[in-house]
Amino acid sequence: MNLFDVYPLYDVTPVKAKDMYVYDQNEVEYLDLYGGHGVISIGHSHPHYTNAITEQVNAIGFYSNAIQNPLQQKLATLLGKVSGRETDQLFLCNSGAEAVENALKLASFVTGKSRVIAFKNAFHGRTSAAVSVTDNPIIQAPINQCNPTTFLPLNQLDLLENELRKGTVSAVIIEGIQGVGGLDEGTSAFFKGVERLCKEHEALFIVDEIQSGYGRSGHFFSFQAHDIEPDIITVAKGMGNGFPIAGILIGSHIEAKHGMLGTTFGGNHLACAAAIAVLEVIQQEALLENTQAMSTYFIQQAQQLKGVKQIKGRGLMLGLEFDVEVATLRKKLIYDKHIFTGGATNKNLLRILPPLTIKKNHIDQCIIALKDLV
Repeated sequence: MNLFDVYPLYDVTPVKAKDMYVYDQNEVEYLDLYGGHGVISIGHSHPHYTNAITEQVNAIGFYSNAIQNPLQQKLATLLGKVSGRETDQLFLCNSGAEAVENALKLASFVTGKSRVIAFKNAFHGRTSAAVSVTDNPIIQAPINQCNPTTFLPLNQLDLLENELRKGTVSAVIIEGIQGVGGLDEGTSAFFKGVERLCKEHEALFIVDEIQSGYGRSGHFFSFQAHDIEPDIITVAKGMGNGFPIAGILIGSHIEAKHGMLGTTFGGNHLACAAAIAVLEVIQQEALLENTQAMSTYFIQQAQQLKGVKQIKGRGLMLGLEFDVEVATLRKKLIYDKHIFTGGATNKNLLRILPPLTIKKNHIDQCIIALKDLV
């Protein structure tokens, strides 16, 4: 049997990794400034993380949600404390797309409505409802197009208000900072306006923090820079540092009912152990503070680069927008300089999503490489 060939692959085969570096079968060292789409939050193979997973799998790795699992409550309590969302409720699942599916489903249950407002260049996942609110028709099959969605440009409240007045909208979903779309984001005034209009028109306000959350922006959640209160927050990627886990944080005003949501693997013992370890490392190593400091340093250094028109994003979710397309540059970074970076739908944008443990010497290595290549 062959693999279904849907991924264009670089000719690199990592076999081990440690903190900021991955190593291929020939023991070549690569600096990881992409973290596998922003998944690696506390560094590869962190000892506290690997020990927690090892101890847990040696005890019990999985059983169903039909029984008590105190690790779920431990995770919820710690996540509430670290994120400042102690009054929220937590539903655990497996992936970012599944988190979005459950967030949209819950909003439809609560409001009794079905239409969703999403935004131009949004990316929320590849499953049925998630891909219907993703602004990329190439990845939408005909079956996905039956979910009613309206796409609007960012930062135009008048257009949003016109749609909400129709009374058919169950939810407005927006990324805290757009990821795949190219690091664009709403202004504080826009986020506050979305919150206000959702309340006025009885739609739920969902903020997708799958990529921008878990400290990546310098706040625990990127929306916290705007002083707003979403009804639902989606989380995944950095939550498990590579172990599949995701969830939705649900406002205390939303009532749970048995059977409303469900999952086989979500919130299993092993996933919870991984996620708890991530939060403990974020606290113990002051990674939010490191993110803020390293972001400032990276931006200062990147401003010296030729060909960079704009530096987008915040924290360690950054995009260097060049005056040319960056596909060739990314290949040279991998093959000539042994540095992983990311791309976006904006072909001129080089995406930087390193582990939050990054230090100045890693940034210097990147800047020296870029100065040599551009």
